[in-house]
Amino acid sequence: MTAYETSLDATPPTDSGHRFHAGRRWDASLDLSFASRREVTRLVHARHRGPLRVQRPFYPEEARGACHVYLLHPPGGLVSGDALSIDVGVEEGAHALLTTPAANKLYRADSHGVAWRQQARLRVEEGAVLEWLPQETIAFDGARGEQATALALAGSARCLGWEVLALGRPASELPYVTGRIDQRFRLTRDGRPLWIERQPLDPAHPRFCGRWGQGGATVQATLWAVGLVDETEAVEALREALGTSTRWAVTVRHGVLLLRYLGQECREAWALCQAAWRVLRPRLLGLEAHTPRIWRT
Repeated sequence: MTAYETSLDATPPTDSGHRFHAGRRWDASLDLSFASRREVTRLVHARHRGPLRVQRPFYPEEARGACHVYLLHPPGGLVSGDALSIDVGVEEGAHALLTTPAANKLYRADSHGVAWRQQARLRVEEGAVLEWLPQETIAFDGARGEQATALALAGSARCLGWEVLALGRPASELPYVTGRIDQRFRLTRDGRPLWIERQPLDPAHPRFCGRWGQGGATVQATLWAVGLVDETEAVEALREALGTSTRWAVTVRHGVLLLRYLGQECREAWALCQAAWRVLRPRLLGLEAHTPRIWRT
């Protein structure tokens, strides 16, 4: 993985093989703002365009402080020319938990190789908390596009989130053997970069199968936590709770705890992220993990 810095609105690199066609794009966007009102977080602003919206806010936790919101994308996935944009702002002292009701699907590019684009801009203000917990993304063979996540923290803001990606559908004997996905992540605090990363996923590149890169793995996951009081104790707790495995590892750098998974089982990656969340949430927020009910349906 190579680190770099770029604007999320920039045109994809010319060597990426992506092609966007203005006449083929189906844009969808969602703009959300959360604010604390009498110690309860409220969804104070919600604007959408196209097939992207939210259900009503939920307050399943006893303290009624955290606001749970489900992001809904009725098409269920992205096809050539689609552009999906999510903007979330969590104001001072607010606490929002965002998730999705189902897996996101990245479909095969059309005969012209037109790509899709998905981006999320997440802003967390002083003393606020964001939990970004989407369900997994499944990339079909031939998928071509760009995923970009930008997370901006201010002051003592805290966040915990994950991204889980499954490549192809091995159970249906449809592996990911063509296409290209560019993943980008940028995390800053008060404008200072803490974690900047780009990962191109191209089955034609030696990195994809090489032991020094993807190693032929079909599932990967990254979980992050920022704002832990005792990062060393949190790492030890994760290792004790999750056991030892060559498929995952945890590190801390510049105040960012990163847990990585690389393997073949989407359910294993999802279960690992949930288990890590249950370990980290009390240490980060002083709250036990409260599983969103949509995960049980």
